[in-house]
Amino acid sequence: MPEAPEIETIRLGLAPELTGRRLEKALTRRPDLRKPFPKDFAARLAGRRVEEIGRRSKYLLLGLSGGETLLIHLGMSGRLILKRSNGPEPLGAFHHEAGQGAGGASAHDHVVFWFEGGLELTYNDARRFGMMDLHPTASLGEHAALKSLGPEPMTPGFSGAELLRRVGGARGPIKTLILDQSRLAGVGNIYACEALWRAGIAPERRGVDLKPAEAEALARDLGEVMRESVRAGGSTLRDYRRADGEIGGFQDRFAVYDRAGEACPRCGGRIARLVQAGRSTFWCPGCQS
Repeated sequence: MPEAPEIETIRLGLAPELTGRRLEKALTRRPDLRKPFPKDFAARLAGRRVEEIGRRSKYLLLGLSGGETLLIHLGMSGRLILKRSNGPEPLGAFHHEAGQGAGGASAHDHVVFWFEGGLELTYNDARRFGMMDLHPTASLGEHAALKSLGPEPMTPGFSGAELLRRVGGARGPIKTLILDQSRLAGVGNIYACEALWRAGIAPERRGVDLKPAEAEALARDLGEVMRESVRAGGSTLRDYRRADGEIGGFQDRFAVYDRAGEACPRCGGRIARLVQAGRSTFWCPGCQS
């Protein structure tokens, strides 16, 4: 699943192209994704102007004229790809997966948005775990998907003290705690593993045992690793693509994630894998304690 750095990368790609443009028409090619589209979804979008494009955790937020915001969650395999309508070349390296339909459309292209100026934004999702919704902008923070989210480590000023307030009293493993979106928003499996390695903290350590200095290091490293990923265009393991269709580059910089059995770049020990809450955790027993 794309994590906050991937969604932020998409936001940065879409914002200069779509902000200020009018959404001329939308088309849904099925009645639902993970859940049904809002009532009269396409009709409510037609004619709206994109006033801003924001992000909260793993949700992309398109603020529209008329006082509503379009929320988009990509799920496990969703993509948003921007191209020129009917143009000979897309914006960037636009590629569809296998399963092309008539007119070059993929069988997994479930939603298409057409914007003034000849821009076309396609939502492609093979597994259909994504979500789209419309909500009044004035009460956006009360949306069911957003109202319980914790603070974001990429936010300037996020501190060890704040991290301790969120996880310090819990007896669960620190890796599982920082993946809890109600405690910290936007952190996913990749960046949890990488940040814990940078901070030298074992993933099975309990939150209640975290020392203030360790919390400060982890808060710093969570923010840094996620911001570095944004600068690299995010991490592509399988489905994620940037808005221009290109893959991300941060996967080439992983220190521990998906590197079980390889040498730790810091101490030379062997990177290990364990399963926590149904997810693979990669870490170095030699230098994480």
